[in-house]
Amino acid sequence: MKRYRDKMPVIKNKILPFGKKFFAINLCGLIFAKGECSEEILNHESIHSRQMLELLILPFYILYIFEWSIKILKYKDNYQAYKSISFEREAYANQKDLKYLEKRKPYGFIKYYIS
Repeated sequence: MKRYRDKMPVIKNKILPFGKKFFAINLCGLIFAKGECSEEILNHESIHSRQMLELLILPFYILYIFEWSIKILKYKDNYQAYKSISFEREAYANQKDLKYLEKRKPYGFIKYYIS
């Protein structure tokens, strides 16, 4: 059986995502990357796709931007704010586990709000 991340459309470009520290971004299941994506990066973005589906897409982006805005005020640093968003924390913590989505419980990102 083919894994979801193997079927994710990846658009290689030099513009998205913005910023030198960022390599790929998932916009509604479409991946924009600055080069070839490793299995780890695809897994990270697949975790975001699952998060989006659980929250019916638009609420995911609303919560993501809201949390990022709060973290910007707290840390006064864009990259640190980004890395501390619960959705990103779940994705980074599990991106090396290529079977994570098979065993992940629904709304797995919630525990990252608390810890």
